[in-house]
Amino acid sequence: MNASTTAITARCRIDRGAFQLDVDLLLPGQGVTALFGHSGSGKTTVLRVLAGLERVAGAHVALGAEVWQDDAKKLFVPTHERGIGYVFQEASLFPHLSVRANLAFGQKRLTPGERRFELMAVAELLGIERLLDARPDTLSGGERQRAAIARTLLASPRLLLMDEPLAALDMRRKLEILPYLERLHAELALPVVYVSHAADEVARLADYLVVLEEGRVLASGPLAATLARLDLAANFEDDAGVMIETRLEAHDADGLSQLAFAGGVLLVGQRDAAIGTRVRCRIHARDVSLALERPRGSSITNILPARVDAVGPSGTPGQVLVRLLVGETPLLARITERSRRELEIAPGYAVWAQVKAVALLA
Repeated sequence: MNASTTAITARCRIDRGAFQLDVDLLLPGQGVTALFGHSGSGKTTVLRVLAGLERVAGAHVALGAEVWQDDAKKLFVPTHERGIGYVFQEASLFPHLSVRANLAFGQKRLTPGERRFELMAVAELLGIERLLDARPDTLSGGERQRAAIARTLLASPRLLLMDEPLAALDMRRKLEILPYLERLHAELALPVVYVSHAADEVARLADYLVVLEEGRVLASGPLAATLARLDLAANFEDDAGVMIETRLEAHDADGLSQLAFAGGVLLVGQRDAAIGTRVRCRIHARDVSLALERPRGSSITNILPARVDAVGPSGTPGQVLVRLLVGETPLLARITERSRRELEIAPGYAVWAQVKAVALLA
């Protein structure tokens, strides 16, 4: 990525014996950047360095041309002067205040002219307008987290940092809050750096992906291309797979919808959306099988002509990952080594990819 006036810069080195971090990041100043990795990879530390919550000797941190830390110039801007919003794993609302008063607290240091967002508009965006008079202890975990995000937005940050905001929620609450995070992404021109160890969460929300392992950057780049890299697939374990941007093309009479993408058409359960709607799809490698001839008499509706691009290890004994191109759209398949040998799968071969499941993300 080329440097721009809004790019986010973070360079730092930490050596604490058991924990080491060495990163040099230039992140987009728009959209959602996800920092992905397992526990101990350094995700939260990078976020804290960006926020100024952790001062690392020799670090360089900047938002566009505005430098927040440069030790060579003896410059360090404290957290409260950086114009950032920070959302933690746990929603830290004031228990003695109503939701409305909690949200108003986010605005209290701003003059009316400094306010980029209005209370009711943010409450509606996050679906908490009916909860404004409630106390935090009466809310569900997902509702509390939405209120915490709303309070952070009402401080009018120029950069939003989110540290695994769904980690403390059960699956039901995660599914409740994800559509609201998507709305933030779609409707607010606010750069976000989002920490997560959940691959499907990242695939649903992010535009740009940084993969961290043991304190080092393994890869960074646009989400779709980075997820499809064969050399990174083992980092996602059983969640290895691709994200495909599609367009809702048609609704069929038999209850299926057609999603068009650069390599063809995917059929999915009927989508309750208007023709032309952009839809993000997630296809896991475990849900793709291969055949040398077009299968007949199969219950699988998505059977796509593809070309083998590369074959590599999956991280699981006895299995390999195959990177395919459907047109120019990448797809990953996980098959056994025995199947690879018997089918003689190799780069350049024409195959048929059977997609057993397509997850609609947005």
